[in-house]
Amino acid sequence: MRRVTGSLFGLAYGDALGAPTEFLGYPAIVARYGSGGPRDLVGDPARVTDDTQLALAVAWSLHDADGPTPDLLEPLLRARFVAWAMSADQTRAPGRTCLEAIGRLAAGLPWREATVTASKGCGANMRATPVGLLRGLDTDTLAGMAQFQAALTHGHPTAVAAAELTALAVWVLRDGAPLGRVPGLLRARCDSQRTVYRGEWLGDLWHQPGIDSPAEFTARGWGECAAALDRLEAALTAPDDGGDACLATGAGWVAEEALATALYCAVRHRDDPVAGLGRAAATSGDSDSIAALAGALLGAAHGMEGWPAGWAHRIEYADQLHLLGTAWEDGAA
Repeated sequence: MRRVTGSLFGLAYGDALGAPTEFLGYPAIVARYGSGGPRDLVGDPARVTDDTQLALAVAWSLHDADGPTPDLLEPLLRARFVAWAMSADQTRAPGRTCLEAIGRLAAGLPWREATVTASKGCGANMRATPVGLLRGLDTDTLAGMAQFQAALTHGHPTAVAAAELTALAVWVLRDGAPLGRVPGLLRARCDSQRTVYRGEWLGDLWHQPGIDSPAEFTARGWGECAAALDRLEAALTAPDDGGDACLATGAGWVAEEALATALYCAVRHRDDPVAGLGRAAATSGDSDSIAALAGALLGAAHGMEGWPAGWAHRIEYADQLHLLGTAWEDGAA
């Protein structure tokens, strides 16, 4: 089914569909695209945003790393993030947190001093999805890698926890879990990890104002993620009005809401990936990020077969997406 490739391309497809709607209100989106949202790529190639660009930065860092440890990953992630920030192509309305933190990484500061501890923006969520596509990981390693890549820029406990949940969602879908089961699996993860602090990856990140222990740091992040997933569960048990998904699970500007709203769209349209992307892009909040996450989830569930055949030749960065997907499908990296 080529689930790895499907997830990588799905993220880019959702990103491209959601980019034109990110700063539009829901009525304006419906007026332009209809209630189902955008359903086809526009442009040759269809342009993505910083969400795909930074997901690729993480993916290539993982691809090039000699092993899954923070010492091996940190210089690769730093170099890729800084190269992105310095490139002429960094013009896709990136988030302030990413730019601020990466600017300090570029200046040579240790990542713990560079990160923005007050930010739980969703900027580290979309780029976490490649972690869930790696072969041969156990859940502890997956958790550490996902949290670490987030922590380099977003040091808030909820940003760190949500990144792990995002990678875990892709991981279980890649291995064949039904989409409808994923919210419950993630909610159970919140409970089991509530006081687990991954010090080998995060060091002393927990030393923040108002936090007295590593367990308090993690409990805060997992608690906010659990609350978002509880809202998701309630929304999924109610009738679907077909409208703005942000009204059910949040606008997605923060990490836990971006994941919950993306999951809402993916689960509601689990049998029609393109409809799931359209629904995610037709949202009043952070539409490109929500749709990118929904695309990564739906692509991991359906593989490349879930997407229109012609799209793979029309999306920006198709060559990189294909190279990474092929390498990871074959277990070569």
